Amino acid sequence: MTELPQDRRVVAVVVTFNRLTLLQRLVERLDQVPGLAEILVVDNASTDGTGEWLTGLADRDPGEAHPTTPVLGRTLAENGGGARGFHDGLAWAVERGADLAWLMDDDGLPEPDCLARLLAEPDLDFWGPLVVDEDDHGRLVFPIRIPGGTRVVHRLADVERAAARGRIDGIVIPFNGVLVTRDLVLRIGLPRAEYFIWGDDHEYRLRAEAAGARIATVVGAQVRHPAVGSLGTPMMFGRATYNHSPSDLKHYCMARNNLLNLREYRGWPHALAFVAKTVWFYTFTRPDGGRLLTSARAMYAALRGDFTGHRRFLELGG
Repeated sequence: MTELPQDRRVVAVVVTFNRLTLLQRLVERLDQVPGLAEILVVDNASTDGTGEWLTGLADRDPGEAHPTTPVLGRTLAENGGGARGFHDGLAWAVERGADLAWLMDDDGLPEPDCLARLLAEPDLDFWGPLVVDEDDHGRLVFPIRIPGGTRVVHRLADVERAAARGRIDGIVIPFNGVLVTRDLVLRIGLPRAEYFIWGDDHEYRLRAEAAGARIATVVGAQVRHPAVGSLGTPMMFGRATYNHSPSDLKHYCMARNNLLNLREYRGWPHALAFVAKTVWFYTFTRPDGGRLLTSARAMYAALRGDFTGHRRFLELGG
């Protein structure tokens, strides 16, 4: 695989939805990051004034207090979720000649040296930082599985001890400050827009892995992020966990998209094991007949290739 030239054009791609204050904070931070050619913001049809704010950036005067890195905004006609946002944003970055796209949600905040630390690793195709709790800098928001085993670590110190040469190869947490090369995008395509939310980032990593991409997490590069709580609810007497969400919308998308990811990249045994876990969880761990029915509908939609079912939850308010 050919190496990128030293004068690589790096473009930040930010996906946002109804979090204008966080978006403004992020854009202000990105303006402090050396090496960025421009910032592309994909607005998922926000209703909090985000579109108007982005439009106003194009008309600012040089003397105003505003970001100096060019900021371009694009507001989608309807909310397509993070999946549509990153699909369109990555395509936009490639169209604008990006050698590297730096992908992130609106609620993360890269450390000022995050990009420089990532760029110091020139032999990778898809790589990113650690995502650290903004209120507890020693805790990971998204735990890391240490390669070569089943151990999952939640503390920064544990990752630092396990990292070789300052990084962990084969592991990355998309799309929270990850870099992806133009070459890889042209080889594997764009994120699956139809996923809406949940699993689109994981599917893209799995696709990159299947294509032989060089993947890693750079321990010294960090993004601060709000805590998201526990990512796994214990089940089966503590021998397993399940990604339970109180949101019917999130659960529907998780059940549908995760079944597809497992079937395509891990095979039917893993997909059927996920079905069994779902039945167990909502029968014994947290009995909920309605959630079982929602799960069944989501999984049936996955097998039929139907990506419209989540819209019903959007109409009901999630």
